[in-house]
Amino acid sequence: MSISRLRDYQGPALFSYGFRPFFFFGSVYAGAIMLVWLPAFYGQLQLSTAFAPRDWHVHEMLFGYTAAVVAGFLLTAVPNWTGRLPLQGRPLVVLFSTWVAGRIAVSISAWIGWGPAAAIESLFLILLAAAAGREIIAGRKWGNLKIVVIISLLAAGNLAFHFEAHLSGLAENATRVGVAMVIILIALIGGRVIPSFTRNWLARQVPGHMPSPFGRFDVLTMVLTVFVLALWAARPLDRTTGWLLVACGFMHIVRLLRWAGYRTWADRLVLIMHVAYAFVPAGFILSALSALDLIAPSAGIHAWTGGAIGAMTLAVMSRATLGHTGRRLEASPATHMIYASVIVAALARVGAVLEVDHTEVLLAVAGIAWATAFLGFAAAYSVAFWSPRRF
Repeated sequence: MSISRLRDYQGPALFSYGFRPFFFFGSVYAGAIMLVWLPAFYGQLQLSTAFAPRDWHVHEMLFGYTAAVVAGFLLTAVPNWTGRLPLQGRPLVVLFSTWVAGRIAVSISAWIGWGPAAAIESLFLILLAAAAGREIIAGRKWGNLKIVVIISLLAAGNLAFHFEAHLSGLAENATRVGVAMVIILIALIGGRVIPSFTRNWLARQVPGHMPSPFGRFDVLTMVLTVFVLALWAARPLDRTTGWLLVACGFMHIVRLLRWAGYRTWADRLVLIMHVAYAFVPAGFILSALSALDLIAPSAGIHAWTGGAIGAMTLAVMSRATLGHTGRRLEASPATHMIYASVIVAALARVGAVLEVDHTEVLLAVAGIAWATAFLGFAAAYSVAFWSPRRF
């Protein structure tokens, strides 16, 4: 269906489907801003943003890079959900341009002012939620509107980030809200696609244990996840929050074990999704240890951001790009390197919090490995993004 609906499009291949510009330029941006962040962190580079340097780093990873990947995924998934035409050509260029304008506005907000920068930058997620909502409503796929609700909340969190950063100097609360919303999105979508892709692959292999289908345990886990993350966003250092984080973390471990990931070693495109999801419970457990005053708070946050978000977005981008450009669903040596690099980056970044005697070295390793993963992805998949689909 998707092939026949794309045949009438005559414009540049880059704007024939939503995943192409957002995955390509999003990955370039994720790698590039890390190379900017490292010298800025060490005081060797002055940023032209109204944000504090830490807030710029957090904001651009959450509401810059991650928002781009969410857009690419959503604009590709919605046509499959609704059976309607995908956003392509001029409308896609306009939406992508708002994302680019937002990145520019944030980077020069010290010159144009935080207010105009916030107004320009916030437009992207609002337009994305509106575009997805329109298509889902037109296609009468009411159950998928929960994704639009999450995107709308992410847009509200983005605005809150700007206001809190301006009024308080640092956007501590909005950072937790943004991280929580993305982790909820990963838990929600991951809970559907990971067991599905695993089951599809295992069905072609030697019979054995298969992933458990989405059921009551998953619903209970999601309800608890939303509640606990909301509590964590409001009261991250409360001991009650800590024990609930532990409980939620173990529920996600059980959930992951139910998906038979140990049988997917031979297919790295599937295996990486299980590895990425493992950082979700890791983030809960580390955040719990922080709430119980055992470790620094940023360990759990970086398990979620560097591990769950970083690895899962690369997993989704690589698989979706191969599938939607007519290429074989097979991890190349370059893809293996990309996956290995992002896992090293996540582990090193969490280690930098836990191993204070080696923080500087581990931060450098994490930054270089992260840039290698995302710039490597952009380079390895560039032909797929810029050339027409293989039929």
